[in-house]
Amino acid sequence: MTFLESLYLWNIFKGMAITLRHFFKKKATISYPEQKREFSPVFRGLQVLNRDEEGRERCTACGLCALACPAEAITMEAAERMPGEEHLYREEKYAAKYEINMLRCIFCGFCEDACPKDAIYLSETFAPSAYNRKNFIYTKEDLLIPDPKTQPDEFERARGLREQKNR
Repeated sequence: MTFLESLYLWNIFKGMAITLRHFFKKKATISYPEQKREFSPVFRGLQVLNRDEEGRERCTACGLCALACPAEAITMEAAERMPGEEHLYREEKYAAKYEINMLRCIFCGFCEDACPKDAIYLSETFAPSAYNRKNFIYTKEDLLIPDPKTQPDEFERARGLREQKNR
């Protein structure tokens, strides 16, 4: 070991050269409120319960999404449609209670693949932050897409790029 090697000056200069090189590279971070990050086309975000064109819920409470979920994050209870509720539910059976525990969800997309009615899909938005565990349990009201008849602008915004991908 030479005198220069024992002082580690050469290694310090090499480290400083790497640091100076990184000063002039493009930064990986963005200023979030001003700039929005572009997600990958296969990004799997927050779950959404879909409606049909008439505004009725598509979910028939078959339970296939809950069975397909490897994290067991989905719970549901089925109920029978009453006379006069044809405008609310598409089938005779519907999900009276539908909850997703987002702390358990791994965003795998198996629930979307298992659903025969295209009632649930993963949107292009991500789950917002919260300070307590209760806010991470999303109920049916939190997950339902807005009604296309009464709220058409919110419905189109919630659908996002999903329809464009399928075309």
